[in-house]
Amino acid sequence: QVQLVDSGGGLVQAGGSLRLSCAASGRTFSTFATGWFRQGPGKEREFVAVISWSTGSTNYADSVKGRFTISRDNAKNTVYLQMNSLKPEDTAVYYCALDVIATMSPNRYQYTYWGQGTQVTVSS
Repeated sequence: QVQLVDSGGGLVQAGGSLRLSCAASGRTFSTFATGWFRQGPGKEREFVAVISWSTGSTNYADSVKGRFTISRDNAKNTVYLQMNSLKPEDTAVYYCALDVIATMSPNRYQYTYWGQGTQVTVSS
């Protein structure tokens, strides 16, 4: 069984930064990919970024390119999402998720395991 625990959310002013963490436990992850998704009030859950555990390759949504950076620490089984230049429209619950066949897809249905979510609120 796989468990994901995401953390690091909070309240920040526009232009500020936050770093989210996603700690994984259970099965080994060398061939998996971890993604971040977010769901704003009254909105669908949307793709933010994804990283491959084995190659480190990444993919980002256009809305966050140049502002967010996804990274991993294989030794700690942890993936990070560094969020800079935050905007009020980034306000959402952020979820990490695991794609066990590392398709690097932005499609949320490709992801099997999910964290519990962490709230990010950006004030204007």
